[in-house]
Amino acid sequence: MDGAPVELQPAPLFAEIAQGPADGAAHWVQTADGVRIRAGHWRPDEATRGTVLLFPGRTEYIEKYGMAAAEFAARGLATLTVDWRGQGLSGRMLAERRLGHVGQFTDFQTDVQALTRLAAQLDLPRPWHLVGHSMGGAIGLRALMQGLDVKSCCFTGPMWGIQIPPLLRPFVRVLSGIAPYLRLDERLLPTTALEQYVQITPFEGNTLTTDPEMYRMMHTQLAVQPDLALGGPTIQWLRVSLQECAWLARQLSPALPCITFLGSEEQIVNPQAIRDRMDRWPGGELDLIKGARHEVMMEAPDIRARVFFRMCRLFEQYGG
Repeated sequence: MDGAPVELQPAPLFAEIAQGPADGAAHWVQTADGVRIRAGHWRPDEATRGTVLLFPGRTEYIEKYGMAAAEFAARGLATLTVDWRGQGLSGRMLAERRLGHVGQFTDFQTDVQALTRLAAQLDLPRPWHLVGHSMGGAIGLRALMQGLDVKSCCFTGPMWGIQIPPLLRPFVRVLSGIAPYLRLDERLLPTTALEQYVQITPFEGNTLTTDPEMYRMMHTQLAVQPDLALGGPTIQWLRVSLQECAWLARQLSPALPCITFLGSEEQIVNPQAIRDRMDRWPGGELDLIKGARHEVMMEAPDIRARVFFRMCRLFEQYGG
């Protein structure tokens, strides 16, 4: 929370595709290292019981979580979320804006610091709670280890390991090792595309959700606002992400109440890394959801209801 107050500069929020509570707003925030990021929040009058700091995943953007904010608002909670550097409307890292890139994975912590300064300036209701999805789960876990001021936390499909097919693992190790020397770090990772996954992948066989309506929502959002789209990662993104996952695996779990949700059909992050972490999280719980894929907050209605009920019950137990 150190540093001067963040100057509030209005940023676009595409309410028509977000489908969030009616009072949403977004702001441009300058990070300590000079990157302009976009933060968005929903704070209905009835949201007096606390605030969810929602850390999204790679390729994601504020509007994707409008419906989640509505779920939290119905239970008295405000929501603050962010376009991480390099995605959404935040500053992109490379001239080819569709490439998912970051200098060092710890750069995202600079975004976290800017976001929490904004939360304090907006005087968002306390207590605060963390929800981290996918890459946001890795960012959030380090933030917790470094003292993020929340009372409890939930993770959905957190990126505490990346699912790489066994036959590709030697290739990935070699490629990520030699890429800096061959100046390949800013190249698109082989087997990925410059288009965002939902733009080029049919619903049948997708790895995100079993719910056709939610998948259609994701596709429609990007069709209406194509500047939000982000394609595959660079080789450097993969290299520094693997380094971050390895670092996180060596650390103790934070002393915070925690529920982590994992779909039984998870194919994007490494389920074993999630099980290993939750096995050594005192008081933490792993909720394995049969039939769910990566996006449990955007799954079939019965799964969504279960996830939001369990999250908010935890938040209520710890002051929310």
